[in-house]
Amino acid sequence: MRETVGGEPTAVVAADYFASYSVVGLLTLVGVLFVAVAFGAGRLLRPVVPTPEKLLTYECGVDPVGEGWAHTQVRYYVYAFLYVIFAVDSIFLFPWATVFAAPGYGATTLVEMFIFLGFLAVGLLYAYKKGVLTWT
Repeated sequence: MRETVGGEPTAVVAADYFASYSVVGLLTLVGVLFVAVAFGAGRLLRPVVPTPEKLLTYECGVDPVGEGWAHTQVRYYVYAFLYVIFAVDSIFLFPWATVFAAPGYGATTLVEMFIFLGFLAVGLLYAYKKGVLTWT
């Protein structure tokens, strides 16, 4: 007795299943070939003229001087981290605003968002109390 799924033989169902993935595989192959051809053409067409100036390390248009180690201010990273926190906050606020407008979700989503904003406010207050936000 042959196995069937929904009245069709199992082999037909499996073939249909894998046929849908063949399109994804074909598109992936075309994408990889496109990138490989582009990089290969770039390698073949570009001029190769190494000079000592071209082999120097490039640092914002200034010739590198001194050691490779440099002291970096931590405050730049702190401000970048705070930016990321508030960027993530905005990512959560936009979908929340659309759900908040839907009927039946008003009070629940409002309380959830105030809890979320409360956590962010406590974190910002903690950073302020620690003196992280003072620019010296």
